[in-house]
Amino acid sequence: MDDGIDTIVLDDELAYVDVVPLCWVPLSEPPGAEQTSAQAQHNLRLLQALAALEDSGPNEKPDENSPHSADLMRLEFKVNLLLELVGKILARAQPRPAPVPMRFNAHSAIWRSQDPAPAVGEAGQLEIYLREALVEPLRLFGHVASVGIDRRVKVRFAPLAEPLADLIEKLAFRRHRRQVAGTRQPKNA
Repeated sequence: MDDGIDTIVLDDELAYVDVVPLCWVPLSEPPGAEQTSAQAQHNLRLLQALAALEDSGPNEKPDENSPHSADLMRLEFKVNLLLELVGKILARAQPRPAPVPMRFNAHSAIWRSQDPAPAVGEAGQLEIYLREALVEPLRLFGHVASVGIDRRVKVRFAPLAEPLADLIEKLAFRRHRRQVAGTRQPKNA
């Protein structure tokens, strides 16, 4: 059955696909163990925060057995709205790179470079701004695996700790699930 949604894979795994601000930051030397560990903890907290933001919202059904569920849903909606607004204000104060179509998973990322493309083999850090409400980007260390004549850059990431790789996999799955659900919604005329 054709549901109108293509499953986007990268390196034989489901990939997160979006148009987001991102930038490649070249590094003169690979990061040390302490820097890698600190960055992994930062990324873990960032992805946990994103999951918390995405798991809540108006699509959830209130628990009818709880007398305060409607109040909690309204409060949660207001907090999420506040986070979005503060994120937009902070994003204006801290300029971000231009959004570009990209896809990534725990192994690699692909995007078309707007700037001069990096050199194959170059080590660096890919910074991906996943949502305006999150001020900090997801930062992943890796090296440039290929650059096409159309400036399509592929970066392979350094191996990630299992908890971080799992959260990236879940992020890609949630995005794909929402896209599939969106195509199955009946369109009102």
